[in-house]
Amino acid sequence: MSDVRAAVIGSGFGGLAAAARLQALGAEVTLFEARDKPGGRAYVYEDQGFTFDAGPTVITAPECLEEIFKVAGRKLSDYVELLPVTPFYRLIWPDGTRFDYVGEADALEEQICRISPDDLDGYRRFHAYAKKVFAKGYTELGAKPFLRFWDMVKVAPHLAALRADRSVYATVSHFIKSEHLRQAFSFHPLLVGGNPYQTSAIYTLIHHLEREWGVFFPKGGTGALVRGLVKLFTDCGGDVQLSSPVRGITVEGRKHFVTTDNGTEKFDVVVSNADLHHTYANLYRDEPRAKAPARRLERMTWSMSLMVIYFGTRIRYPDLAHHTILFGQRYKGLLDEIFHGHHVPDDFSLYLHAPTVTDPSLAPPGGEAFYVLSPVPHLGQANVDWETFGPVYADRILEALEVQLPGLRENIVTRRIFTPENFRTELNAYQGSAFSVAPLLTQSAYFRPHNRDAKIQGLYFVGAGTHPGAGVPGVVNSAKATVGLIERDYQLQRGAA
Repeated sequence: MSDVRAAVIGSGFGGLAAAARLQALGAEVTLFEARDKPGGRAYVYEDQGFTFDAGPTVITAPECLEEIFKVAGRKLSDYVELLPVTPFYRLIWPDGTRFDYVGEADALEEQICRISPDDLDGYRRFHAYAKKVFAKGYTELGAKPFLRFWDMVKVAPHLAALRADRSVYATVSHFIKSEHLRQAFSFHPLLVGGNPYQTSAIYTLIHHLEREWGVFFPKGGTGALVRGLVKLFTDCGGDVQLSSPVRGITVEGRKHFVTTDNGTEKFDVVVSNADLHHTYANLYRDEPRAKAPARRLERMTWSMSLMVIYFGTRIRYPDLAHHTILFGQRYKGLLDEIFHGHHVPDDFSLYLHAPTVTDPSLAPPGGEAFYVLSPVPHLGQANVDWETFGPVYADRILEALEVQLPGLRENIVTRRIFTPENFRTELNAYQGSAFSVAPLLTQSAYFRPHNRDAKIQGLYFVGAGTHPGAGVPGVVNSAKATVGLIERDYQLQRGAA
């Protein structure tokens, strides 16, 4: 072991990836988690034989997960099995149009031709563009920390050539004319907290990423992947402390003193996977150098929030897809209200997750496990009493779902809701934001909160709020970027463990 002691605050995918990488490099790592189970947003609820993954359910870019295990001299497949999901998504519009979003080129093009054959050539040109963006934005820059303005200047010509200033929706529209297909190939930013009309065209890389590697789901649920990463970390000698919320951190010289209900421990390095604003404003509240970053974060644009309903049914439904996007009557108008409005819209578009399509063991025999989420404004935009409004809104969503799931409400065995207020209170999310700082071009790369604090030596960040951003590949690659910095800063050596 090296003589570097590191504290990782929070056990989301970013925190787990960072903890495992640091432990494999020989650091002595303690992982603090406030809740009774690891996972952060990937928490797991269990009730009446149903297993509900609370958060991330779309697993892409398995290579970035495999790399964590490889760094530790192990194999991902020895810890968790990833099951392929097809179609990647089923998209359904109010007029009855359906689109099975698949990875295989011929099958995907057949779906495109069924809706708009005149757009086939345009789609092919869009995919060629997305492939170029992937090569630059993901392969080259996805795990590269942007700490200096010069880092941004060096890549600016490439971003300009790729028209990163255009939005995802505008870029897709440049190639494709059908409104249904424009929505089909522009909704991805919503999966990482972005508005397709504002998020940089860089995020079109997600389309090629999925075409390249596919979409997966861990056998046993996303929680099984969390457990696999925890086991990897502890197999390497790491220490996990659950039900241990960090009450405060003070800095003396080059040491960080982390206080929990069990006492205070001294560390050389702190890697925060907690909410960025919570880290500066609350955990480091007694540190003068934390006040300015907290104020800067308050001036940034934050992602939308979510209303999530977890429910299990006593019956199964035929012809379900694992991931279904149910578009509402409006697209741009609804997004404008979600991202810029001051009330919860009367209508909604929904994401329906049905993991029992891929893994029936997540529900009792003959039953189905679901969650459905609706994007909503964060608490800084819409002053909503979610304790009162949440159950009413949930009933409206479940009623709307009966178009796709007949007899749903009378067959629900268990249900629970998670509102923007829960994001704020249970996850310490600033303004109840579900995806941290919004993925705007002006809040990306160098302009995004950095992976290493510039003034508080030994403080680093992983997760959705730092580079490269939200989504499982994003937060896992943030850990790669951040641990690379720590490795150089503290001269850690691979194989030291």
